[in-house]
Amino acid sequence: MKVEEIRVLKPEELAKQLEAAHQELFDLRFRLTTKQLVNHRQLRLTRKKIAIIQTIIREKELA
Repeated sequence: MKVEEIRVLKPEELAKQLEAAHQELFDLRFRLTTKQLVNHRQLRLTRKKIAIIQTIIREKELA
C-alpha cells in the first residue's frame, strides 16, 4: 500500500494493518531462521511498512 492509501484508513483499520504487518514480520523472521526465506529484502520492506503505519497513527493522534 502507498502512504496516501494508508492515510485514508480509519484508526481501527490501521490497527488491523499494523497487527497483520507484525504477524508478517514474525513469519519472515521464522522463515529466515529456518533458512526458507528466499528474498531477504522482504524483512526490510515489512519493517518499513510497520514504521509508516505507526507514524500515521501517531499523526492522527496529534491532529
